[in-house]
Amino acid sequence: MQEYPEEIDVNSWEEFEQQLTDLREHVNSPESAALSMLFRGQENSCWPLATTLERSNQLEMLFQDYYRLISRVKPQVESFTGNEWQIPGYPEVERLVQEYDAFSADLTFGRLPGYPYMAYLRHHGFPSPLLDWTRSSNIAAYFAFSKADDEMDDRKVSIYVFSAAASQGGGNRKPQMCRLGPYARTHRRHFLQQCEYTMCVIFKEDWRFEGYQKAFDARNKPGACWKFNIPSTERLKVLKSLDEYNLNAFSLFDSEEALMETMSLRELYFR
Repeated sequence: MQEYPEEIDVNSWEEFEQQLTDLREHVNSPESAALSMLFRGQENSCWPLATTLERSNQLEMLFQDYYRLISRVKPQVESFTGNEWQIPGYPEVERLVQEYDAFSADLTFGRLPGYPYMAYLRHHGFPSPLLDWTRSSNIAAYFAFSKADDEMDDRKVSIYVFSAAASQGGGNRKPQMCRLGPYARTHRRHFLQQCEYTMCVIFKEDWRFEGYQKAFDARNKPGACWKFNIPSTERLKVLKSLDEYNLNAFSLFDSEEALMETMSLRELYFR
């Protein structure tokens, strides 16, 4: 039986690029595949797909409990940032999640209550049920290699490639992986990094968050997923190649710290 995500070991960056070209042609035409695929880079191939909420040991938190949590911190976030987010009140969300069909349809079509606010929190380190992806394989490569350990020959980074299914099916006690789309008025990094997000949930008496591996192990899979493992020793070569297209820390984060990181790489390693 095929395991998901399907793991593919490659020996170089160039081999990954060729495999990705072949994969696009296999999934569909290169143009339509590029529109449907999402990418995620991780600096350690041993790490699973997991949200920051899951890494905080809060995997099975109820959706309404998480919403109450982010509603509680919202005045503090708004006071510090000067931003305001219009989100539904907690009683409204509590009623919404009790209507299984309506809330399931909202998730299917990317209508997540408080989505822009949740995306902002995700970009600034607050534990989140959103898993961030990018529509660019090169941006995913930057995130895979930027902090990778390239001093050990046996270390690998991973780039995940996800192609969503046209329909997952659904129902009680079946994991549902929701693709939330790019259209959100949120932090500028969302647009610089060509972000999209997914959220994995399940209905068991209440809507709660679920692990991604359980979604991929389910009979009705959310789509096809491949995990490419690339040697970490390719790090400087890949980062230099990306920097030649002005894809670097500064272009993706637009901060003073990111500028210093970009200049240090150029001066110390790329010249």
